[in-house]
Amino acid sequence: MAASFLRPLLAPVWAAQILTGARSFLDNPLIGSQRLNEQGLHIWRVKRASDLAAQRRERLSRLITAEDRAAFERDGFVCIPDFLPPEIFASLQQGVQDWQGPAREMVQGDTITRRYAIDPAAVRAVPALAAFRDDRRWRGLARYISSFDIEPLLYVQSILSHRYAAPSDPQTSLHADTFHPSMKAWLFLHDVLPEDGPLTYVPGSHRLTPERLAWERRRSLEVRDSGDFLSARGSFRIERSELSGLGLPQPTAFAVPANTLVIADTFGFHARAASSRPSTRIEIFAYSRRNPFLPFTGLDPWSLPGIAERRVPLLWLTHDIYRRWIGQPWAKAGLKKPGDE
Repeated sequence: MAASFLRPLLAPVWAAQILTGARSFLDNPLIGSQRLNEQGLHIWRVKRASDLAAQRRERLSRLITAEDRAAFERDGFVCIPDFLPPEIFASLQQGVQDWQGPAREMVQGDTITRRYAIDPAAVRAVPALAAFRDDRRWRGLARYISSFDIEPLLYVQSILSHRYAAPSDPQTSLHADTFHPSMKAWLFLHDVLPEDGPLTYVPGSHRLTPERLAWERRRSLEVRDSGDFLSARGSFRIERSELSGLGLPQPTAFAVPANTLVIADTFGFHARAASSRPSTRIEIFAYSRRNPFLPFTGLDPWSLPGIAERRVPLLWLTHDIYRRWIGQPWAKAGLKKPGDE
């Protein structure tokens, strides 16, 4: 009875979420509505978000080179070997390897993902982190690909595969993060070998083609009741066998040397390749995702100096305080080095 009483009160909230990045077909009955999606709600959200991202990127195109823009428009990612000068990268690699900081961890399947906030304390401990954070080419690419002139969230990240006798890591399934363009980036601090579960990305899958739109429509009508929990939460999974029907190639695997930067639009299909052995991958990781229906590129209070570099600890603290209601997947793991077991 309480749930049925509250339902009308929540209707305005659910309606307002249509014009935000809300994506769950389970948590919002309007976003997950079979009737509304048959009439085109999901497709409207996908198309409108894509159009607005293209307009914002056009206004930010001055921040990147013509070469980088062409690579991104073609592939949906930019891959840059030898990104940092050798002496700066060596300092960053050694500093991160030796640093012990407050870690957070999430377990998915047989894999541990460990993250550290790149906050003022981390930069004091590893000054070379600031060289990457402040790099002009990185800053331009992060803004152009995310389509927003905002500071991305920055982490040191470790991926520890095959640490549990459990089902496979769900991140090894090809997926789009959400229904709209967004940005993720990886600066690999060590060589990534094919057997170590490298990042993979389907080139060109960031483009909103007629085939992709038709696929999005089909998925919007089936994911809520499919039993595929992550797709129903708005991160649509796709089988490799489906790619050719969308006019797409098989994924590219980034088995790359240390000091390679990959930055991508994660509306495109991507995954962590399955590793054939226990491995530890250490990287600088970043992402940027904002309300996709905003017409402007900036005006982000979270990007103000003094706030931007403290956002990750503030986000974690918020989830700690309200974990009963909103959850907290990132558990405190104590002081650890990124390469620790």
